[in-house]
Amino acid sequence: MTARTTPPFRADHVGSLLRPPHLLQARADAAAGTITAEQLRAVEDDAIRDVVRMQEGLGLQTATDGEFRRTSWHMDFIYQLQGVHRTEEKIEVHFRNAQGKLDFTSAALKVDGRIGLDHTIFGPDFAFLASVVTTGTPKLTIPSPSMVHYRGGPAAIDRSVYPDEDEFWADLSAAYAEQVRQVAALGCTYLQLDDTSLAYLNDPAQRADLAAKGGDAEHQHERYIRQINAALAGRPETLHVTTHMCRGNFRSAWTAEGGYDFVAEALFGGLEVDGFFCEWDDERSGGFEPLRFVPPGKQVVLGLVTTKRPELESKDELKRRIDEAARYVPIEQLCLSGQCGFSSTVEGNDLTVDQEKAKLALIVQTAAEVWG
Repeated sequence: MTARTTPPFRADHVGSLLRPPHLLQARADAAAGTITAEQLRAVEDDAIRDVVRMQEGLGLQTATDGEFRRTSWHMDFIYQLQGVHRTEEKIEVHFRNAQGKLDFTSAALKVDGRIGLDHTIFGPDFAFLASVVTTGTPKLTIPSPSMVHYRGGPAAIDRSVYPDEDEFWADLSAAYAEQVRQVAALGCTYLQLDDTSLAYLNDPAQRADLAAKGGDAEHQHERYIRQINAALAGRPETLHVTTHMCRGNFRSAWTAEGGYDFVAEALFGGLEVDGFFCEWDDERSGGFEPLRFVPPGKQVVLGLVTTKRPELESKDELKRRIDEAARYVPIEQLCLSGQCGFSSTVEGNDLTVDQEKAKLALIVQTAAEVWG
């Protein structure tokens, strides 16, 4: 087997990491007005330096900033697009975990102007990350264009601004294409588009809910794939792009269930990315059969190590599951990671930093034994 020198890597991770307590306190102090935004950023800078050293020390070939400057993995980005604004309305998302139901409430969004990009979103954040990474490839994670639509749906689009939804999609993809161009100009070579919608749509309950709201439940994933491709069409060859598709991640809870079967053929065969991060950490994720649609030249990062529970997986069990996946796609096209981030929102999942580090170390060790 051969090691990989371009993303995604044999041992990889999704992106978000548990926030240290002193960073959470600083965020609370900033919200209360007892420290300035500049003081908060200095605390964030130090925390990011530490977490980059942790990733490099574990032997990972890539490093993120842990999304330490964000409250959530997606809305901190989406609200910075021109034409998209927060509203007073609240969206309630129903999650589940081993203990039962858990609801997440967030502000809604409204598309009330023409969508555009007037600055490189997370540009300074990536520049800082790149300045402190010494041995790995800095990775930037942003939500995919799909999330702007899936979060609010057609009802969130002001029809006086976009009487034709095709115009909305054209502007959204153009704004993303400019974001892609600008982050590449900053030196980014590893960009990840995080997307729950393409995983949610595998769940019959999610499709039924979408249809009840007037959406095209049978074909919406195809629209999303086309628009992501439009956003990526002009990217430079130096920029490697992956997408991560999970079924929800909030305080160790999830939203959707079911395998990737419904979207697999269109997704793996049609989405123009270099790799797919997919979660397969338990029975709700379905089997590996959808991997039969993965074409040559594309990588699949198997999310076999759960980030939702502290118990450490067996290395032998991980190897067995990698072998099982290799029945459907050559093992040279496979990599290993956690099933999702450890802290998609600022609250984080129910495990400790030491347990997080043990899982990342397990990924590195297992990948080395499988692929060399």
